[in-house]
Amino acid sequence: MSVTPWISLTTDYGLSDGFVAACHGVIARIAPAARVIDVTHLVPPADVRRGAAVLAQTVAYLPVAVHMAVVDPGVGTARRGVALATPGGLLVGPDNGLLPDAADALGGITAAVELTGPRWQAARVSRTFHGRDVFAPVAARLALGAALAEAGTPIDPAGLVRLPAPTLTSDDDGFTAEVSTVDHFGNVQLAAPAHLLDPLPAALRVGTPGLAPAHEAVRGRTFGDAPAGGLVVYVDSADLVAVAVNGGRAVDLLRVAPGDVLRVSR
Repeated sequence: MSVTPWISLTTDYGLSDGFVAACHGVIARIAPAARVIDVTHLVPPADVRRGAAVLAQTVAYLPVAVHMAVVDPGVGTARRGVALATPGGLLVGPDNGLLPDAADALGGITAAVELTGPRWQAARVSRTFHGRDVFAPVAARLALGAALAEAGTPIDPAGLVRLPAPTLTSDDDGFTAEVSTVDHFGNVQLAAPAHLLDPLPAALRVGTPGLAPAHEAVRGRTFGDAPAGGLVVYVDSADLVAVAVNGGRAVDLLRVAPGDVLRVSR
């Protein structure tokens, strides 16, 4: 851990309530010297896959830290709270698929515990606000250098919940890939690695399989490689294939949402 403790926060709490401030407050009471980076609190409510994608694509660019993430539609149920150790930092949150991709981005899970240690949690734990009463106090104590083993009971990382693998198929004419996420600008990120674009030409078609007509697009390196209002297929900052409209919103043109599939072809 660095001399200055760092904690990152990723949630679906929004900004119109006091939920984020309460988590900040708990952390400040326990670890007042810790610096907190707010990754986002605007993950769509209960969208675990979107939260997992944002977290996994961000953590490698943050300082070595305790990464607390809460997108937790199962709060208060039998789902576990966990803390994970990796070569690049620690992760704290629900065991619902939110954390493993980020753990992989930080070098893989080297140890894991279920958060069963009541000494680290609030004296009274709300059944619906584990971010404040469980995850924030655990994250703060870990940031201060406390041992992971003190947070709870060791568990086998192989038993952690992982999200289903996204749809991805390829052939000589192109590939079909699931929409992994849509960013603030309306750019559509696909669960397709960059190399799938390598054999494809400059002129492409993008559309939903089985629905016609597909949209004409260009293969480019950046948004300006397409004419104004035109569709461009490119490799984004996460080294995944994405689709954008130069000066517009690809999600509106393509009428897709995360979990849908798109076909990119010659």
